[in-house]
Amino acid sequence: MDLVPMAPMPAISQRGATSLSSSGPVLKLSRKAKAAIIVRLLLNEGADIPLEDLPEELQAQLTQQMGKMRLVDRDTLSSVVAEFAEEVSRIGLSFPGGIAGALTALDGKISKQTSDRLRKEAGVRETGDPWARIRDLGLEALLPVMENESIEVAAVMLSKLDVSKAAELLGMLPGPRARQITYAVSQTSSVTPNAVDRIGLSLATQLSAQPLRAFDDDPVERVGAILNSSTSFTRDDMLEGLDETDQGFASAVRKAIFTFGNIPDRVAPRDIPRILRDVEPGDLVLAIAGAEACGMKRSADYILENMSGRMADQLREDVQELAKPKQADVDAAMSVFITIIRTMETAGEILLLVPEDPEEEDA
Repeated sequence: MDLVPMAPMPAISQRGATSLSSSGPVLKLSRKAKAAIIVRLLLNEGADIPLEDLPEELQAQLTQQMGKMRLVDRDTLSSVVAEFAEEVSRIGLSFPGGIAGALTALDGKISKQTSDRLRKEAGVRETGDPWARIRDLGLEALLPVMENESIEVAAVMLSKLDVSKAAELLGMLPGPRARQITYAVSQTSSVTPNAVDRIGLSLATQLSAQPLRAFDDDPVERVGAILNSSTSFTRDDMLEGLDETDQGFASAVRKAIFTFGNIPDRVAPRDIPRILRDVEPGDLVLAIAGAEACGMKRSADYILENMSGRMADQLREDVQELAKPKQADVDAAMSVFITIIRTMETAGEILLLVPEDPEEEDA
């Protein structure tokens, strides 16, 4: 019972409203009138009808039609309800209307890349509240908007964010820019809802238009993870080459790398016994025995100092009795050690320390 132009409506009464009643056969009504009757009946029964999902033109037609109508007798109401129930019972399957509805129905079922391409080709914007999508974004995505958009737009966005996120975002801006935006918020009282909606749509479109990333992690994290699992010789050789090519990138990769040599700076003393419980004795002996040759004696001493005295003495004896280990065996043992630490960190069993930046200390 869709809202489409049909036969003329019954005559309008003196008060400008249609009175639908009959003492004989039920009046022949247009489909608009029938739709209005069903909507009114459902609203009276407390049903939550998502009329906002209808195209704006149909919403307007429905509103205008309901404004023309006044009274409906019981016979007419029963006839319209019976016809509506019969039409509903005959429906076997329904599809969303248009490409917008299809994209909504397939949300999460097709790739975002395909969805964005189809949406762009059809000129269809995403449905729903654009500000809800913007509020779900991280600070790193919102910060460029605050830095590059006009002061007025930034003020509107700041006003639409949660208070805690807005405060954190404001604190990430340079002082003069933050003060300008804060003052501009005081000038937003006259901004209309339509203007706020248009700004939200524009920002949501702009932010969703960012190119899809093939990798979840950035290049520094990916290279750091690879070098973490490499032998010390390969790792040192790669870092030396990166220093010659891009010293800034090499410096960032060094900060992302976590090796056996970083244990004193990244692992709290209290966590050493917990980590050792998962390390095989043979791997522990190999790692400690080969640490000095790898320039990581400080890590070996740190581990020995933070385990029980009896266990440390026994470990030193085992190291002394061990023949000079092969470097490949030492690298493998250290890799196992680091893997265990990383696994425990991911599981939330330990918390790695954040190394201090020497440049920040000098400043």
